[in-house]
Amino acid sequence: MATVNKAILLGYVGKDPDVRYVDQGVCVAQLRLATTEPGYTLQNGTEVPERTEWHNVIFWRKLGETVEKYVHKGDLIYVEGKIQTRSYDDRQGITRYITEIWADRLEMFPPKAKAETSAN
Repeated sequence: MATVNKAILLGYVGKDPDVRYVDQGVCVAQLRLATTEPGYTLQNGTEVPERTEWHNVIFWRKLGETVEKYVHKGDLIYVEGKIQTRSYDDRQGITRYITEIWADRLEMFPPKAKAETSAN
């Protein structure tokens, strides 16, 4: 039976992307993407607060170059990719784990100010 490893995210960029070029000029862009689940109230009156999750997203090659040119802090973007977890040892020798989304699709939405101006 086949398996699927796919992440679909729609969220806001937390800070300008970090971009570097590796092996013969291959572009790699990384950013933090925030997705938020709205809060709600249970039938018994218990308030469940909104919850924001931060995702590490990696873009390679042409997608990385697109991110470098057009994506900025506060932008709303749609990302599809696969989930990858890796480990590393920190300075104290403790093994740490990081989960990343390796993007293979990106859609950008106009900034709020531009969207509001064009709607008028």
